[in-house]
Amino acid sequence: MYYHFRKADAIDIPEIWAILQQAIIRRRNDGSTQWQDGYPNLEVINKDIENGHGYVLTKGENTIGYCAILINDEPEYLKIEGNWLTNTDFVVFHRVAISEKYLGQHLSKKIIEFIEDFALKMNIKSLKADTNHDNFAMMKIFEKSGFTFCGIVHFRGSPRRAYEKVLA
Repeated sequence: MYYHFRKADAIDIPEIWAILQQAIIRRRNDGSTQWQDGYPNLEVINKDIENGHGYVLTKGENTIGYCAILINDEPEYLKIEGNWLTNTDFVVFHRVAISEKYLGQHLSKKIIEFIEDFALKMNIKSLKADTNHDNFAMMKIFEKSGFTFCGIVHFRGSPRRAYEKVLA
């Protein structure tokens, strides 16, 4: 059975929220402070979908992953303490989460591959993302996916590690 990556609809919200709640608990159990301050929440997910930024990874009828994708839309990235690899158009992604039932299958990496395809179809050669300094799982995914650590950005008063991948 193949994976499918598509824009999320309002009907997907309950499954997306369940996946994100699992990820919030997982971050806490891993000792991370990421996502422990009431973000992301249902309002954020609703807004993602209303604005056309929410995407789901599915396998058959099952929603198994979620992320938000934006183009050139991350004001905090202008204030990086460090340097991006490029200063051109970029795709930024946030809120990557995989269902508990599908952990250990490299599906976050699969989502990033779909995001790369999305970017290339838009003729954009840069992916940018960030994660908490204590989200070691995501940092490892960035490394394995060919991202370069570029510096520090701040969200909601918290420093975050910023990464970029230049696509061929």
